[in-house]
Amino acid sequence: MKKLNNILFLFLFPFLFLSVLLTGCTTLPPTSSSLTQDDSKGSTQNTLPTPAPKTPNIETITLTATGDILMHNTQFWGAQQKDGSYNFDSFFTPVEHLIKAGDYASTNFEAPMAGPELGYSSYPLFNSPDAIADTFKNSGFDLVVTANNHILDQGYKGALRTFQVLQKASLDTVGTYSSPEAQNSPLIKTIRGIKVGYIAYTYGVNGIPIPKNAPYLVNILNPDKVLADISRLRPQVDVLVLVLHWGEEYRQQPSQQQKHLANKFLEAGADVILGSHPHVLNPMEMIKINNNNKFLIYSMGNFISAQNGLERNSGIILNLQFKKDFDSDSTTLTQVSYVPTYSHSYRSNGKRQYRVVPVIETIQQIKNGTEPFLTTQDLPVLEKVLEETKKLLGKDMIKL
Repeated sequence: MKKLNNILFLFLFPFLFLSVLLTGCTTLPPTSSSLTQDDSKGSTQNTLPTPAPKTPNIETITLTATGDILMHNTQFWGAQQKDGSYNFDSFFTPVEHLIKAGDYASTNFEAPMAGPELGYSSYPLFNSPDAIADTFKNSGFDLVVTANNHILDQGYKGALRTFQVLQKASLDTVGTYSSPEAQNSPLIKTIRGIKVGYIAYTYGVNGIPIPKNAPYLVNILNPDKVLADISRLRPQVDVLVLVLHWGEEYRQQPSQQQKHLANKFLEAGADVILGSHPHVLNPMEMIKINNNNKFLIYSMGNFISAQNGLERNSGIILNLQFKKDFDSDSTTLTQVSYVPTYSHSYRSNGKRQYRVVPVIETIQQIKNGTEPFLTTQDLPVLEKVLEETKKLLGKDMIKL
């Protein structure tokens, strides 16, 4: 029996072995497939995510500027209140929204504020009530340029008091100074990270001597000084604005000397030249220097005054848009635009009043019947101001 069992074992063993072997082959995982899955998982885990595009670090600002503001006797007579005080807020009410639309607004004020003790006076030796300073601030102005030919109309003390009154009203000033240190400390404003520098000069002060012990009092337009100041200020700012009180009164074209100096100052590093003094508009230009856009206007005309004539009552609100790329540390002028304005005198409450109106808006208000003082009979005047302004300055918006 034992022998029979041995024979059966020997006979069946090969079949049993083969069965186990085949069964084992079917239960083992497919090696090659397993490796492929592991590699795939490893590849997914080790792949870095695609970085998101970098957001450009760019900021844009708008600098706003207007032309000459004069203060004749009829203007302050009309602004006098019953209690003897003065209020000039109506001057700029129709354009206040346009002044405030910019990030930083400047104007040129051609009248000292030497105080009531000297008596308020008009041309040729101006002395304005202090209340105009509050009006500047309330209307949206940030900077008042004081380098002009009338700043010494009331002498050294009058000039000092003028920028003190303006600064007390929280306004910046440029062009006149109380010390050599102040004169050598240029006005630099940082607006959303963009540094803007202003320097201002006048061709003269109507022959009134600057005190020998205060040569720093007024910036006189000496080309060598201007160039030196540009050179010193340029490395400190992204935008350099040069304000020049120059040119010939009531002439609508610049002289050859002005053209020569303008190009010289722009090549030296100024980005913008804002002109004043002629009391009429002068041409504006875009100039490319070293692949940089530069802007020049020889005169922005009168913003408000009691002068007569269409040309002397025509002005603009100028807007200059700058863009800075903080990654490349480059700042460029990207847009220039202007709004034509008209200095309008009218009668109200038995007095002669003055205000600045935006020409295009006012034309539309007259047509809509919402303009309180001007009528359809005044449309030809405003339309002529608009026509002549565009003829002289060109397009009212330039994108660069």
